Amino acid sequence: MRVGIMSFAHLHAEGYVQNLRRIPGVELIGFSDTDAERGRHFSKLYGLRWFWTHEDLLEERPEAVIITSENATRRPLVEMAAESGAHVLSEKPIATSVADAIAMKRAVDRAGVLFMTAFPMRFSPAVRALREMVASGELGRVLAVVGVNHSENPKHHRPWFAQKELAGGGAVMDHSVHLADLYRWIFEAEVDDVYARIGNPFDPDVDVETAGLLLLNMEGGLPASIDASWSRPSHYPRWGHLRMEVLGEKGAAVLDAFAGHLHLWRRGAGRDYEWLGYHPDPNQGMIDAFIASVRDGGEPPVTWRDGFEAMRVALAAYQSAASGSGVRPTELK
Repeated sequence: MRVGIMSFAHLHAEGYVQNLRRIPGVELIGFSDTDAERGRHFSKLYGLRWFWTHEDLLEERPEAVIITSENATRRPLVEMAAESGAHVLSEKPIATSVADAIAMKRAVDRAGVLFMTAFPMRFSPAVRALREMVASGELGRVLAVVGVNHSENPKHHRPWFAQKELAGGGAVMDHSVHLADLYRWIFEAEVDDVYARIGNPFDPDVDVETAGLLLLNMEGGLPASIDASWSRPSHYPRWGHLRMEVLGEKGAAVLDAFAGHLHLWRRGAGRDYEWLGYHPDPNQGMIDAFIASVRDGGEPPVTWRDGFEAMRVALAAYQSAASGSGVRPTELK
């Protein structure tokens, strides 16, 4: 199977190169990027063919593409890929507006190609174990959920993350979608209402939020929260973490998806030590599932709608913070 990567703007593209190269029968034909400096750098770093335009890449007729452009620029790439007949795995959030997300859906439906949203945490063994606990009734009726998704500021790796025009927002756009998706998937319930407060306590030099607190009402009356931030300093020993606490009538469960680690101590290297995770790579599970869907012709395990609903939660958070009242994601058009 011939696969291409459209844009190296998103830092996850680097990991996806390694994920694709681990799959037998997959040929990574290269990547497209209109940023010359970025194109030359990553072509040399990974030994990849660099296509100056996205059209040039698609002329090679890849069966599938992974789109890792800036948040606000994914719609035209999805439309181009779909028109060429390539199946699509899109980085999250899939778009920064309802209109763009719907246009992407129309494009893939018209072309008859698959669309998968990049939510790798669904493929974490720890997350799957928690989902099974909830589904089996081991915790009883779930009474409340608390979620945290923190990291360092990604602008140090890709400056556009802190540029509202390209990112659509800051930490809320970047991080809340992961937990919003997991809540929908684990508890099999939609988000009825979002109340949010957002701010920028960590980086006064950017025009996007670096922290947000979302209070959600899920279907069936389940209260949930999302604490999303870029609060980790650059010298923190790991990028960040994703954590959930689930309180049920019969018991409670705590998930820390990246807790498995070893300490690597250094001298004179900036950080005194770093965490080396030994947990399975959820990105590998996600990429494996996407390739399997393309090969088998079945619906991907994470769909366009999953990406759409999580995006609407983030957009509802911005509207709520601006208005000071709760917002129903389903009312966003």
